[in-house]
Amino acid sequence: MTDAVPMVEVWRGDMTESRHRGHAVVCDAAGTIRAAWGDPDLVMYPRSSCKMLQALPLVESGAARDLTTEQLALACASHQGAAMHVTRVERWLTDMGMGESDLRCGPQVPDDRAERERLRADGEAPCQLHNNCSGKHAGFLCLACALHGREGLRGFSRGYVEPQHAVMREVSAALQAATDCDLAHAPVGTDGWVRAVGYHESVAGPLDRDVLDDIGPAVPVRIQHRSGVLWMLNSAGLAAVGLPDHPDGRLRSYDAWSDAVARRETTLAELSRRLTRFGVTGVTDATPDLGADAIVTLTDARRHGDLTQHVHWLAPGKRILHDDRLDLDELTGWIAERHRAGTGVALHCVTASQLVVTLAALRSAGTRPDDRIEHAAVVPVDAVAELAALGVLVVTQPNFVAERGDDYLTDVEPADQSALWRLATLLAGGVRVALSTDLPFGGADPWASMRAAVHRRTLSGSVLNPDERISATTALTMFLGTADRPDSPRRIAPGQPGDLCVLSAPAGEVLARLDSSLVTATVVAGELHRVVS
Repeated sequence: MTDAVPMVEVWRGDMTESRHRGHAVVCDAAGTIRAAWGDPDLVMYPRSSCKMLQALPLVESGAARDLTTEQLALACASHQGAAMHVTRVERWLTDMGMGESDLRCGPQVPDDRAERERLRADGEAPCQLHNNCSGKHAGFLCLACALHGREGLRGFSRGYVEPQHAVMREVSAALQAATDCDLAHAPVGTDGWVRAVGYHESVAGPLDRDVLDDIGPAVPVRIQHRSGVLWMLNSAGLAAVGLPDHPDGRLRSYDAWSDAVARRETTLAELSRRLTRFGVTGVTDATPDLGADAIVTLTDARRHGDLTQHVHWLAPGKRILHDDRLDLDELTGWIAERHRAGTGVALHCVTASQLVVTLAALRSAGTRPDDRIEHAAVVPVDAVAELAALGVLVVTQPNFVAERGDDYLTDVEPADQSALWRLATLLAGGVRVALSTDLPFGGADPWASMRAAVHRRTLSGSVLNPDERISATTALTMFLGTADRPDSPRRIAPGQPGDLCVLSAPAGEVLARLDSSLVTATVVAGELHRVVS
């Protein structure tokens, strides 16, 4: 199979912001391939690119004769959930004698920032009209009108998204005719789950089984919290994992329940190739309950060449803290126990409360040079001096400023924003600091994390905590540590591991751009791995 090829570059000023790879093919009317980039035979989910094809029956039925160009555009494409989109879909439904409750696309937080902020200001929850597919679904209902007529329409249209419904049969036939694919044998998911990731309470408040049962379909649903440590399941989902009597459906991601869920795993070889393209020579697995079997798997993968990078793990000395279960005495005892066993601890702190309790526990139990605090997402200014005095290492992730900064600017009180993802203040206060990405909860590219540390720009271009900016040299250096001392930069010297990231530009350009596209090869333990762009 041919790999995806570079197709699009997005630049912000004189820096490459992103590069996008893909596959493309040009055919003539007879289906003969005239030009191709990547793999012309690759089978993938078309997602929203097929909306125009899905709208073909709407046109062929004659219903489109009475539609405005705006309505036809909404039927053929995704939208951002802006007020101009929502009002037009709502008016279209009203003209058909229907409303938002007749849609089957589900509520969605609008991508349009103005509408998103209006909902939050007014205390309104997003609805199905905000869904980027609501125009397409309005088109499906319009097709239902053409197929059935207005009388008794509600009963007929209720199941319009079911595969055997007349609307979906027409849509499937149009897709099959346009693509010459036998959709009867198209791959279909086998576990039946609706899965979502990255949820935060600022969207629609806390979720539990009752809320999900009210708003979701009668199929298993599981939603992962943005923190990565909590899943919310509906009743059907709880039954599927053998917990039908669970009181609220809020389950920790590392509990045994997850073993009952079918997974589509990314192979270690695939992940390793991805990291090699970024120049990464070593990784740290921060799974708190990483077992012996997993460690053996990682070790074997490294030995057999499936995993290029060196691997270090924090278990069993990793602990994730939760605000509702903070026990100072218990945490102090656990830290002391780990120290007696001859290992340091890694404490996952994402709130001010967690950090305060962690500092108190370390003060009571004592510290080791290999003790570390993961994230330190919120650091009150009066905690900086104590962090420095204790000598504990902070491993933090400025990439979240870029990835989630707009949410912070909206959801966090302005007076509290200065405490978020500190860097310059920690360094100036004498705190030991190293950087990471927190993959898979953050992006995998360490160069993007460096850029975020230097510029503090959010996705919208806003700047979060400009006083916490650091230099490009400092940001790069903070990714060059050893596994056991991430804040101690490695040096090229006799006796040191042969691990190198080879770049295609001089140092000045590298520091100016901090771009992974400059990585031309990665050397791990003396073995050269060329990066093919």
